[in-house]
Amino acid sequence: MEQIPGLTRRHGQRTERLRSTLASVGLALAGRAGARLTAVLGVSVSRSTVLRLIDALPEPEAPAPRVVGVDEYATRKGRHYGTVLVDVETRRPIDLLPDREASSLAAWLAQRPGVEVVCRDRAPFFAEGATTGAPQAVQVADRWHLWHNLSEAGERSVAQHRGCLRAPAPTVSDPGPEAVPAADPSASPWPRGHRFADRTRARHAAVHALLTAGHSRRSIQRQRRMAYRTVKQFADAASPEELFTGQLQNRPSVLDDYKPYLDDRWSEGSTNAWKLWEEIVPIGYQGSYQRVHAYLHDKRTSPRPITARPPSPRAVAGWILRHPDTLTESERLQLKTVRAHCSELDALTRHVRSFAAMLTDRQGERLPDWLDAVRQDNLPSLHTLAAGIDGRNSMAAASADVSAFPSQMPTEKTLMTSDDALDQLRRIARERAFGRHVGSNRLIQAGLDALIAGVESPSLAMLAGLLRSEEPEAPELFDQVLEELGLLFHPPADPRAAKWAMAYWIAGQIADGSLDPAVGTHLIWADIAYHLGYPEELEPLVHCAHNLDGWEESWGVFVEELNGEAVEAAKQFLSKRSAAEAGD
Repeated sequence: MEQIPGLTRRHGQRTERLRSTLASVGLALAGRAGARLTAVLGVSVSRSTVLRLIDALPEPEAPAPRVVGVDEYATRKGRHYGTVLVDVETRRPIDLLPDREASSLAAWLAQRPGVEVVCRDRAPFFAEGATTGAPQAVQVADRWHLWHNLSEAGERSVAQHRGCLRAPAPTVSDPGPEAVPAADPSASPWPRGHRFADRTRARHAAVHALLTAGHSRRSIQRQRRMAYRTVKQFADAASPEELFTGQLQNRPSVLDDYKPYLDDRWSEGSTNAWKLWEEIVPIGYQGSYQRVHAYLHDKRTSPRPITARPPSPRAVAGWILRHPDTLTESERLQLKTVRAHCSELDALTRHVRSFAAMLTDRQGERLPDWLDAVRQDNLPSLHTLAAGIDGRNSMAAASADVSAFPSQMPTEKTLMTSDDALDQLRRIARERAFGRHVGSNRLIQAGLDALIAGVESPSLAMLAGLLRSEEPEAPELFDQVLEELGLLFHPPADPRAAKWAMAYWIAGQIADGSLDPAVGTHLIWADIAYHLGYPEELEPLVHCAHNLDGWEESWGVFVEELNGEAVEAAKQFLSKRSAAEAGD
């Protein structure tokens, strides 16, 4: 029988129109999700059929690219890399090369004489390949890589001047003839009656009583149903107060960000706690007057000067690299103090902001002057960056990008497995459950990673395909994906009940192996137990967090044993809940 092109085909079971429709569904939703949609449309087929129809489609003819983006990707990070080529104008991948050699890139470009612009990072092999294979093309160093390189150099510079972050303490010329009595080493950071402190004292006394009676530590572990590491901690402590040191006394407080301001005003002679409290409230302080009074009281009575804890190098680097308008009033004050104490970090801040203005306004003609200014300051990390930009082909590429071309290339990325993608979704779900802000771009990217990795969820394709104008819909779609995968956390309305529910949620992830025990127990310790007043039910998990947080090889205990104890503690915590629910 004669076949009619476009209508029938030999041995065909479907019309060409239905075949095209099913293939379009498969291209949009892949196998399993596409099969579900075909059942709704009344033309039910299996996922294997959907995938087979996709495989039978001819390869689309990609138009000759005019602007090509070149970057590396990792099939195994740190071991094997290839080259990905992207049509920057359509933002679609064109080809993958098995390596990142200059010769491979040059051969690929030589076959496409219509390439006018090559957008790349500053890797020398990409520069050589682009010059050899497409001498007629303009080479552009994309802004993301330039800013990323500057960020890394800035962080190294701050780390090299970490000594400047601590303001010099005033020296005491004459301490006076009257000696200050030394603090009682047995003094407890908690008064009698504190539930956590009293329980610790009782357990310490019980362990030492058994030791005095001649019991071994393993015997005590069995009798008291305690982890061996916990027994060792109590046995090694001469007094219970030694167990309190470093646990809760140095927790961050709402006053920390404002202590540099209080220190400066104290140095200027302003010592009235009430007036200083009134000064920091308008700039964002939301704590109580009692915290300010207690901090200033310590400064008055302490024989040694008390100042604010210096900011970390990473925090200072973040203040320098962020736009000044996005900094809070407290961060501006702290950055101002750091710049006043260190001329190198002040110069670094000026250079970073000048470079950011060049990128934003595309003023490539200012780049040579910026490089000259950088070389005049004592900033070795920026000197290395400047030397790289000033190298062969890099200067022209960087100037071309800064002044003319706005493209940004995707960064290199290790191919994710399905388990990796699910771990990423769980991690973001935990961050959002604990109140951390996660941007829409990150939610959409996580959805795209999961879709590529083969995670199956009906709403995943909709999340991954959101346009820039549709980004406000990302949080709702992300929650819908988590709901479909069984990963969404539903907190009760009552705040205290929500903390308990979160504790069970995290413990469940520790028990099933989807969350690292060190990370999970630390979350329970720092974000849950602290707010619940350290209840007895969470005490085993809190102790596991202490052990894992401070573990050292000198302890003679393998970290795997501590992880096993944390998993067992999580299972026991969950079993108590199950028993309580069964009793109800």
